[in-house]
Formats: sequence, C-alpha cells, structure tokens
Amino acid sequence: MNILLGLLGIICILLVIALIRTLLMKPTSAKEAKVYLDTSERAEKYGKLLSKMVQKETISCRNQEDRTKFYEFHELLEELFPNVHHQCEKHVFHGSLLFKWQGQGNAEPILMMSHHDVVEATGTWTHEPFSGHIDETGRVWGRGTVDTKASLMCMLSAVEELIESGYKPSGDVYIASGCTEEWSGDGAPATVDYLVKQGVKCRLVLDEGGMIIEKPVGGVNGTYAMVGVVEKGYGDVKFTAKGKGGHSSAPTKNTPLVRLGQFMAYCEKHYPFKSEYTSTVAEMFSRFAPNMDFGMRFLFGNMWLFKPLMPVVLPAVSSAAAAMLRTTLAFTMAEGSQGANVLPHEAYVVGNMRFIHHQDNKESIRIITEVAKKFDIDAEVLYQDAPCPIVDYKQPEFKLVEETIGEIYPGIGVSPYVMTGGTDAKYYSRICDNCIRFAPLYIDGQQYGSIHTLNENIYQGTLPMGVDFYKTMIQKTQK
Repeated sequence: MNILLGLLGIICILLVIALIRTLLMKPTSAKEAKVYLDTSERAEKYGKLLSKMVQKETISCRNQEDRTKFYEFHELLEELFPNVHHQCEKHVFHGSLLFKWQGQGNAEPILMMSHHDVVEATGTWTHEPFSGHIDETGRVWGRGTVDTKASLMCMLSAVEELIESGYKPSGDVYIASGCTEEWSGDGAPATVDYLVKQGVKCRLVLDEGGMIIEKPVGGVNGTYAMVGVVEKGYGDVKFTAKGKGGHSSAPTKNTPLVRLGQFMAYCEKHYPFKSEYTSTVAEMFSRFAPNMDFGMRFLFGNMWLFKPLMPVVLPAVSSAAAAMLRTTLAFTMAEGSQGANVLPHEAYVVGNMRFIHHQDNKESIRIITEVAKKFDIDAEVLYQDAPCPIVDYKQPEFKLVEETIGEIYPGIGVSPYVMTGGTDAKYYSRICDNCIRFAPLYIDGQQYGSIHTLNENIYQGTLPMGVDFYKTMIQKTQK
C-alpha cells in the first residue's frame, strides 16, 4: 500500500509540474501572424503569367508516350520567360525540362524544381479547370495552380528578373521541371542521370512539398510554413483471391470477394504497421505546442513526460498525424466478375502503400503479404520504391530556408514535417544530401483541399512573395 501511495504521489507531482510548465508557456508570433496578400500591379502581372500556364492543358498519365502537349507548353514558357531561354542552357528529357544558369565563381550549385504535369480534372468546377480564370478576389483558377505551376512560374520569374537586372550567380543555378511527376515516370530519373554523368553535386535542392497555411493541424493556432524533410516510400500492391466461380443463385461461402472484404476490414481494424514517434515529428509538435489549445499544449508541451504515449495518441488525433508515424495502406481499386449474376473465379483489390523509414518497403510488403495469406489471398507488387533519405532540420541548408521564410513572411512559424505524398525530389538524393520540399506560397484551407480534386485555385497576391523567396535563396547561396 505504501509503495502504491508513493507511486501515486510521484505521478501527481509530475502532473503538477507539467501543468505549471503548460501555464507558463507563451504563444509564439506565429499565433497572430497573418499573410497579407499583395494587391499591386506586380501581383496582377504574375497572376496573368500563371493564368497562361494553366490554360495550356498538361495532364499526364502512366506510360504516356505522346508528349506533344508538353513540348507545346515549353514553347509557351519560351514566350513568357525570354531571358531564361536566352541566357540559360536548356535540356529536354522526354518532355521534362532542365535549365542551367552558369555561375561565374566557385559557389556550390543549387537546383530548384517544380513539375508542370497535372492530374485529370473531372467533375463540375466553379470555373473551367483550364480557363485560368482570375476572379475579383484575385484567385487564379485551374488545374495546376497549386500543384505546381505557381511555384514553377515563381522560379522562372525570379531567374528572369535577376538576369534582367544584370545579376550573375557565383555557382550554377539549375531549374528542373518534370512532365511525369504525377505517375513517377521517366522525366526526373532521366534528368538526374544526366546530372550524375556531368558530375553535378548540389548543395541544395528545393522541390514542391509543404506550403504556408493557417492551422496546419487540428488544435494548432497560427500560420506556419511546413517544410518537408522526410518523404516516405511508395508502392502499389495487387491482392488477388481465387475461387471456383459459379452462378449467383447458388452462392458458396468464402468467395473471392468475401475474402477480400474480410482482408480489407481486418487491415482497417487491426492495423499491421508499427507507429514510431520520430525526431522530426517530435520537433514539429514542439514548435506547434506554444500555440495549441490547452489540452494539446499540456500533452505536446511536456514530451519529457508524455512521449511514450504519442504512438497511441497521435493516430487518434487525425489520419494525417497517423500517416506521419507509420506505413499506410489505402485500398483504391477493385474488380470482380463482369456480370451481376456471376460469382468471380478471381477478384482483386489494389492497395496503395506509403512506406515509413522504420518499416521500409521490403519489411512493410512482407508484413502485408503475411496478413493476406491468412485469407488465402496472393500479393503481387506492381511498383515500389524505398523511403528517401531524411534531411536533418539542424543542418545549415534547412536553417537557410527557415531564415529566408522569416524575411519574406515575417512572424509566421516554420516547422519541419513528414510528407505523406510523393515528389520528384526522391530521385535527386543521388546528387544532393539536402532535398528540401517546400513551395513558398500561402494557401487557405479550401485551396489545400482542392489539390487533385475540384476547384483548384491560388491567390495571385501570394505570387510576389514566392518570386522574392526564390530570388533571395539564389542570392544567399552564392556567398
């Protein structure tokens, strides 16, 4: 009894200390920081440039052989950014672009990248998806505005204007823009193969990824630049169940579709992958903690006490938080028989997987294959790649990005985070140890939710800040 009372006393003391620490925690400037959109003629100029880029449809799909539309987009870029095309070397790899602005000194090369292919644009939009419509609020509408023609426009404008001003970089500056990013195609790998053969080793690669957004996680108040330093691996796995088939009027038990359904329900209820609270996630929530609602601030502001609970607590907070901690599996495609009254001889579902570093592609696939066997289901890997090297947020390159964000967007918070989606940057680890995934543009909640779905749009008023960010990054890395 005395031991139990002693333990309860210690727990109470620890909780009181945690409570006092929480009450003393002061909000950071990010809590009240706002992004003020530019309303000048400069913003209108960039909005019109982006509108023209959006109007050129560049939908890509797996194993696309005809790249004509992308070459036509290149012709548009030549019209919009003449200085870049006159001053920089231009290389094309199966429709993907690489520009080299040659340096005049000894600074290490840097590479900025943003793909120009987009996903399909089905459904009913407020404004047609390839209209490039600019409304009275300054929103540019259309597929690719956020993902990722806006950041490409900002990069090209930054170099265009620096050339016009007479600026000359000390080191080589590269701009890459793939046309196969949306399906992990051949554009970026071919570009990297060329750079490797040229012996290029970059100090920094900047690709799409996180952006600037208010309330990046539920319960977190304020505006943050989310800088991606971790990219998970990617995989597609086909799960096939076989049976005897037959007529639906006399159904048998455990048919292929039933077993697949049981398998999917089991994976959702008994998630087979391990959650781990990594240093990147810990750093992200430590930066969020001062601006969290009280309950979350109490928890995340006292990791010295509550860290062991995080792998259990975070998945309950949100699916996005859960995805930062573990391999994910989402069932996305299915097929059975072709007739409503026919039991299939064979049926399948496809699972899309994103592999976490502590359970990489090989281990995660092994785990899910063993689970499938319990339901007499075969697993076939259609595609896989491993998780990317992790960028250390303590390194000078991350701090340089953080510093530049602070200059362009005063007061907002900056946080490293785990990207749950994929980018072309995964190929560039062959030429760079610091592949940072961040687009320096503000988007609101609706715009974030429009990526890969209806009504994609972005404010033209954020574009000048994007151009200034890339200009500043180029200049800072030339010293």
